[in-house]
Formats: sequence, C-alpha cells, structure tokens
Amino acid sequence: MGFFKNEASSSSNSLARTAHSESAPFLNTHGPITLSSQPKTFANVFIAIVGAGVLGLPYAFKRTGWAAGTVIILAIGVLTYHCMMLLVRTRRRLERDIGFAQIASFGDLGSAVAGPTGRLAVDAMIVLSQAGFCIGYLIFISNTLAHLFPSPKSLYILAVFPFQLALNSIRSLTLLAPLSIFANIVDIVAMGAVLREDVVAGARYWPDLKAFGGSSEILYGFGVAVFSFEGMGMVLPLESEAADKGHFGRTIGLSMGVISFVYVAFGALGYAAFGAETRDIITTNLSGGAVAVAVQVGLCINLFFTFPVMMNPVYEVVERLACGKRYCVWLRWAVVAAVSLVALLVPNFTDFLSLVGSSVCCVLGFVLPASFHLRVFWSEMGWLGVAFDGAIILSGVILAVSGTYTSIMAFFCSV
Repeated sequence: MGFFKNEASSSSNSLARTAHSESAPFLNTHGPITLSSQPKTFANVFIAIVGAGVLGLPYAFKRTGWAAGTVIILAIGVLTYHCMMLLVRTRRRLERDIGFAQIASFGDLGSAVAGPTGRLAVDAMIVLSQAGFCIGYLIFISNTLAHLFPSPKSLYILAVFPFQLALNSIRSLTLLAPLSIFANIVDIVAMGAVLREDVVAGARYWPDLKAFGGSSEILYGFGVAVFSFEGMGMVLPLESEAADKGHFGRTIGLSMGVISFVYVAFGALGYAAFGAETRDIITTNLSGGAVAVAVQVGLCINLFFTFPVMMNPVYEVVERLACGKRYCVWLRWAVVAAVSLVALLVPNFTDFLSLVGSSVCCVLGFVLPASFHLRVFWSEMGWLGVAFDGAIILSGVILAVSGTYTSIMAFFCSV
C-alpha cells in the first residue's frame, strides 16, 4: 500500500468498441503520453506499493512467527504479481481481439467485462480500500503523537479534523503533488532508521523468537501482508505508460521480488530486535533521540498531507454517483467526518491493517482480477486454467471471510 495511489481511481471514461489501432494510446486521446523506461516503471511500482503498511510488518511477524511471516510475505507477493498480470492480459485481449478502447483503469476493465455490475464492484472496493488507508493514517498519526507527547489519542484526531476539512475541500491536488517526493524520502529514511535500530538492538541481545503462531495469527498475518502489497489499481495505468510493453511483466516481477525481500527483511529484523516487546507501529520502538523523534514526526506530517490525495479516488466515485460528477464540498466533509469517526474507534494500527487487507484488499487484489480473467478467457482455457482461476477466487473469498473474522476478534481484544 503506497502513499500515493491516485491510479486506483476507477475512471468513468466511456468505453467504446472500435477497431483496434496499434498506435492508439490506452489512456486518452487528449495529448501525448510520456512513456516510461523499465527503470522508471520499476521505481513507480516500488513507490506505489511500499508505504505506511510496512511499519506494521514487525508486529505481524511477532504474531505469526518469523518463519510463518516469511512464507506469508513471499506467497502473497507471488500471488499479487500473478493477479496483476491477469489484469494486463485481460485488458490486452479486450482491446486487441474484441475491440474495446479506452480501458484506462481497473473500473473501466470491470465495466468492459461485466457491465455496470463490474464497475460497481470495483468502485465499491476502491472506496472502501482508499478510505481504509486514510483511517489507518489517522490511527498512525494519533498513536505516534500520543507516544511522543502523551495525551489521549482522540485529542490528536480531533485536532487534525478541521485542517483535513480544509485540505479535502481543494478541488485540484496540483499544489499537493510535490509532497510525493517528500513522502518517498521520509518513508525511506524511516525504514533506514528502523533497520539501524534493529541491528543495534540485535547486537545487544537476542530475544526468544517463535517460528510459527496459531491459525488465527496466520490469518492475521495474511491480512497485513495483503494490505502491504495492495497496488492493483495502478497496474493498468503503469502498463499503458511503459515504453517496452513486451518486458512489462518482467519489470513488475522484479519489482515485486525486491519488495518481497525488503518486507521479509524489515519484518523479521524488527521482530528479532524487540521480540515480545515489538509494538504495532515499529517506529514507537525506536530509542529516544532527536533522529527518532524527527522520523516519527516526519511520518505524521507526511501522512497528514497524503490523506487528501488518497481520498481523491473516493470523491471521484461518490461525487459521480451522488452528484452527477459535480464537486460537492458538503459530501466531502461528510466522508472525512465518517473516516475520522472510525479512526476514533480503532485502537490498534496493525489490527486495522489486517482488517482492511482481509476484507477489502483480498477482493480487490485477488477475487476481481481472477474473476475478470476467467470471464474473458473462459472459452479457450483448459480445465487446469479454469481450476487455477477458480482456486484464486475461492481462496480469496475464504481468506476474506476468515481473515475478517480474525481481525475483528483481534480488534475487540485490543479494545
């Protein structure tokens, strides 16, 4: 789950069935598209996926055990990559052989495959996932500030609320775009600071570590991992902008491999450094000092300004459905109020990551891509291909139901 995911927006562009043109741009016809080299595509994937969710991985490893956590991260990384490529193959088939044009986003693909029902399914999951990310941001900000400057967590959520109303009233996010650079820098610095602290703490003592947790902890870990890898909405726009589309799959695969390695190292080292004392936000385990405080405050500032950017796809959907695509400040304020209210009720950052990952991201990342692929390629797939897509759909549904139940139980235990 990266900091900036405007790519998740489910574009409402009309879909037309036209003769395919090799020179026709995928996204729009309003101007030239700047194509991305393979290194730039690699960097964009890394930036889009790696975000605040990584800070909950050490706690997830504490719950699942270091061995189980490693297997879960690698398995979810492979499955996420496979489902990303299912979306790419499905769009290519629709555009090349069936004649659909202007499939610019996940929502457009859903509409092309399943009509209004497909778009509604994607829209609903995008609204819930993006809102879930923002709820997680508020929980992170309140928990971190309460750790640094002891006060009730609710006080910090209420304090940022009026400022978020103002930021989310901005129609154009152009002025906030430069913050993406700040977000990426702060994210990398925070991970570096934590890894350094992990090495220092591990050199002093080696706590007792468990390799495997119980079944409920394993499901919990799956939810956190799915949340951390969520980036399905950015795949189609990135593929459209890739200069070498023939090697796009290889570039995505390399990116996902590197991200999986970083996640395993970050989660395992964080758990190894602090053992049973590992907290739900690993940065709160950092020893006191100016650098540690600066990193935590920097992350809070980063997420504070990222909030309205992440909410933009939500506004696109709800304003399209409720106001006929017209800007509505009152509707935006109501959504911000609802998101803030939920954040007030959730005490644990990583518990909430697991809930969103299990309930929403499983459907968005696994069930919908496999369903769309199966519907388009059904007539030419052998029984093995049909069974594999069906297994992904069934596994996604089972994980969503069982993981959601486990996460809710963890939430009530925290309360």
